[in-house]
Amino acid sequence: MTPSPSTTHRSVPGAFGMALRGVAVALAELVPGISGGTIALVTGIYSRTLVQAHTATTAAGRAATGDLAGARRAVKSLDWWLLVPLALGMLVTVFAMAGPMSHFVHSQPVYSRALFFGMVAASAAVPLHMIGPDNISATRLWVAGALSAVVAFIATGTTAAEHTDPAWWMIAGAAAIAVCALVLPGVSGSFVLLALGLYGPVLDAVSGFDIPVMVVFIAGALVGLVTIVRVVTHLLHTRRLMVLAVMTGLMIGSLRALWPWQHQVLHGCGPGQTNPLAVTAMMALGALAVTAVARLSSASEAERL
Repeated sequence: MTPSPSTTHRSVPGAFGMALRGVAVALAELVPGISGGTIALVTGIYSRTLVQAHTATTAAGRAATGDLAGARRAVKSLDWWLLVPLALGMLVTVFAMAGPMSHFVHSQPVYSRALFFGMVAASAAVPLHMIGPDNISATRLWVAGALSAVVAFIATGTTAAEHTDPAWWMIAGAAAIAVCALVLPGVSGSFVLLALGLYGPVLDAVSGFDIPVMVVFIAGALVGLVTIVRVVTHLLHTRRLMVLAVMTGLMIGSLRALWPWQHQVLHGCGPGQTNPLAVTAMMALGALAVTAVARLSSASEAERL
């Protein structure tokens, strides 16, 4: 008899494979525009990871309310063969790649934004695809998407500039919001940070082992996991189409934060020494990368969700 997907990882080779999935998810989350949730979907761990996240937050909630027995039962039901190697793969990758990513973003701001612009623009098609052709013409969804796009466009106009010394509450709040990307295929947590002007500072903190900043970020992410993620997960089950429409609008409106020449335009200058053709090529490359991942996701969605 063939082992089920839920049991095949309960071995050393299975744990190694789970760690490799963690590497893939972390690489995706480090790049604004590629969704770690989409990679989890493609690699077949999306549903199981959601179940484990829900169980973990349930344990935390019960512990916080004094139900220690219930918390212990929830902890015992966690699939540690999935969680530990997955987390280790993600952590090692984040610390190993944060430095190179930070260097790329700071040394090539125009080209990096062009790459991310293409990725996010293509990613907006993911929630649209999830809405489906039978529902895409609904007026209420278009209105929700349009309003979300306008809100995101205005909001990113005030936050697109990178914060050089962000306050702790900004870091914690951004982490709480960004962690929602784990439950929303097509949405990038790094893009959320970039739109809020915190992508560079967070990368610098990780690559420089800035412990206070990392502690604040992790604390914010945990709070978001216990609160916001549970709300989003509930809404995905009860108001799925509306959530997807709002997601699409937010992603499209937030592209303002990724316009490659935004700083030069704000100062009345042209693109300077950057090659417009090269910038366009970077946009196309980003869009093609996300399209390829989305096609893999679409091909495996029915089997793995």
